Amino acid sequence: MPELSPRRRMLVLAICCMSLLIVSLDNTVLNVALPSMQQDLHASTSGLQWTIDAYTLVLASLLMLAGSTADRIGRKRVFMAGLVVFTIGSVLCSLAPNLEALVAFRMIQAVGGSMLNPVAMSIITNTFTDPRERARAIGVWGAVVGISMAAGPLVGGLLVESVGWRSIFWINLPVGLAALLLTLRFVPESRAAKARRPDPVGQLLVIALFGSLTYAIIEAPSTPFTSIAPLAVVALAALAGLLLYEPRRTEPLIDLRFFRSAPFSGATAIAVSAFAALGGFLFLSTLYLQNVRGLTALEAGLWMLPMAAPTFLCAPLSGRLVGTRGPRLPLLIAGFAMTASGVLFAAFEAETSDVTLFAGYVLFGIGFGFVNAPITNTAVSGMPRAQAGVAAAVASTSRQLGQTLGVAVVGAVLASGVGSSSYRETFVSAARPGWWILAVCGFAVLVLGAVTSGRWARRTADRTAERLESAEVRDVAVTADRAS
Repeated sequence: MPELSPRRRMLVLAICCMSLLIVSLDNTVLNVALPSMQQDLHASTSGLQWTIDAYTLVLASLLMLAGSTADRIGRKRVFMAGLVVFTIGSVLCSLAPNLEALVAFRMIQAVGGSMLNPVAMSIITNTFTDPRERARAIGVWGAVVGISMAAGPLVGGLLVESVGWRSIFWINLPVGLAALLLTLRFVPESRAAKARRPDPVGQLLVIALFGSLTYAIIEAPSTPFTSIAPLAVVALAALAGLLLYEPRRTEPLIDLRFFRSAPFSGATAIAVSAFAALGGFLFLSTLYLQNVRGLTALEAGLWMLPMAAPTFLCAPLSGRLVGTRGPRLPLLIAGFAMTASGVLFAAFEAETSDVTLFAGYVLFGIGFGFVNAPITNTAVSGMPRAQAGVAAAVASTSRQLGQTLGVAVVGAVLASGVGSSSYRETFVSAARPGWWILAVCGFAVLVLGAVTSGRWARRTADRTAERLESAEVRDVAVTADRAS
């Protein structure tokens, strides 16, 4: 990628953030619309889970493929294709006649979304080469998540009440089209110096692992064990296949050598934990506010602001802290705040009081605001720039997998606790195990952040980067010899 002027770099950052905005906004807007969709489409709790998890599951399954493909054939080209597919998927979702069609169209959306966030992050990584400048850019990137969390519930609430839940997908159209035109005009093409070959076997194993695991968790409360057990076997077999097959490939879909870096492994596990907490938190909060408290979609959106505002304010601060002091402090703050929020709901029934509900939302917003920048920066900063797309895709995959599992596990726990009763009668007691799960996720962020951000961890990252760069140089030399 050619060296760009500071103004051009900021424009590229803004264009990439537009793609993140529509993908993130889509999730937060959808959560507010869940009760309306449940009534209109006659959906069960598991049906609502699938409207979210069908999207995040496909996204998680294809992110690494999109990242490696972009490194191979061109990041701008894949990014533009993603914008087109995501926009078309949004139109189809707005026209869905039933729940099954909506789930299918959400999967089309996800195919486009898989080409956006990791590829955009790879573009940012290759545009901002100075570590401090990159950390600040990633902080801005994280702030966009806060904007989507702040605007999503309000915009979604207004649209659901005034037009209907189908209109929540319309907002993707103008942003998607604008991003497409701006990308065509201002974003330079870039690709890795050495193209990575496709890995269809690895891709199929990833799909089998994520799909079977998610389906088993969501359907467990309403499906006999004999029907779920084969899916668990498939998940274990797919995991074993990945661990055995991928190291044998010269250019695997998942380069397991990345995980020799303690910060990278920690960032991956932290991403799963943090976004599992986010997915479960939004799912429980939306159903509680509208189905138990009886609030309208707009009122529920307003109640989500105490969580969204701190996320928006803390994300750029986190980016600056990562750039000046490293990832440890933001991760410790994030882990402590998210753990405190989960415990407040689980042990003290924060839902039952406006004061504690407000405090729980603020704490979670602070925690989530601080966690995103160190995840992304740690995942890509220690890796060779030629593999930035793959490294960013692993981090993005971890986020989506975490959100998928959070909704699946917490939703399954809630469905099991509610049973045939109404939400209003049993929600608080049925949701308590789910809140404890979210507290454990926050504690995992705290512990992993402390363990994987010290001197020992940084030494493992340096050694891993050296090995990857040496292997990359050796592979390029071998390829040149064969070509000559």
